[in-house]
Amino acid sequence: MESVLEDVYHVLNERKAEMIALRRDFHQHPELSFQETETAKKIAAFYEGKDCTVTTHVGGGNGIVVDIQGGKPGKHIAIRADFDALPIQEEAEVPFASEVPGVMHACGHDGHTAYMMILADTLIQFKDQIAGSIRVLHQPAEEVAPGGSKAMIEAGCLADIDNVFGIHVMSTMEVGKVYVHPGAVHTGRATFKVKMTGKGGHGSAPQDANDAIVAAAQFVSSVQTIISRRISPFDSATVTIGSFDGKGSANVINETVELAGDVRMMDEALRPIIEQEFRRLLAGICEAFGITYVLDYQNDYPVCMNDPEMTQLVAQAVEHAAIPEVAGVEACGPQTASEDFSYYALERPSCFFFVGAHTPGTPIYPHHNPKFTIDEDCLMIAAKSMASVVLAYLHQD
Repeated sequence: MESVLEDVYHVLNERKAEMIALRRDFHQHPELSFQETETAKKIAAFYEGKDCTVTTHVGGGNGIVVDIQGGKPGKHIAIRADFDALPIQEEAEVPFASEVPGVMHACGHDGHTAYMMILADTLIQFKDQIAGSIRVLHQPAEEVAPGGSKAMIEAGCLADIDNVFGIHVMSTMEVGKVYVHPGAVHTGRATFKVKMTGKGGHGSAPQDANDAIVAAAQFVSSVQTIISRRISPFDSATVTIGSFDGKGSANVINETVELAGDVRMMDEALRPIIEQEFRRLLAGICEAFGITYVLDYQNDYPVCMNDPEMTQLVAQAVEHAAIPEVAGVEACGPQTASEDFSYYALERPSCFFFVGAHTPGTPIYPHHNPKFTIDEDCLMIAAKSMASVVLAYLHQD
């Protein structure tokens, strides 16, 4: 296995410039979730004529599955990379900035796709020396529920697959390091929209109106007590009101207010508790203020659970590979964002791990920030780390 891995690393080194060029092209031409048609075409075209099987439109959308059959019998592994962008106007000062107004790769999915394409092509070259098979999941729509992974799974992308692995590059973690965490690694999520309706009127005569803004403000304040008074301090959860739309004139009492936000939890047992308390508070406040409401509360991504055995395999594989660009493998703890990789982890023992992408001494811009950037050295680290995991997994005793 070591000789094959060294050969893979050698080819990857020779294709570093190509990997970066691919990432920059995707970065300049981002597409939103469920709209990534041109990106999907580029990915599919890349594999044309190569010794692999390519299936497009997996899940009825833009999903792509690439199957690489090894020359020897063995296990069946899947590795996943997502490729959708975000509705953000880019402010990062890079020569390859987004050319699409209001759309940006602000989460690193362009990098995921670029490293995975070059890695997959390299593994194809050495497939006769590989035991088992490798399925590459090029997944769309990670950012927007219901997520692209769910439809791909329902379409059978995990058929005959034993385990799944994925990487996320992280602008908040130091480049040159690989990070792992067993167990709950990403939060579960729910989203909500609330429309509260009172009675509009003149600001000088509040007694003749019924102020929805006052009721909504009470709810915004009270809903935080779910976390502070209904959830154990040893548990992790958040309720966020991300939008409060009650715009009007200074002397007018608004009739309606619309709120939107999300809920995160690190334990699925908290999900029904939070929803129950949310609904109870909303109903009680609206009753107290004499207003009505319409609630749209959607539970989506589950808590992402890393299988301890697969996580240990990742850490040991990367450490044993002694990748020159990797300074170490470290524990990172759970991450508060949510990930639709969680659906793969529900179906198969899986591991989702992280590659640092922040250059020490430079400003840190978090994911989904308009100035988000990555140190492109992370692409090669991701490719070599995943290669070490794939070969260690397929060639383990």
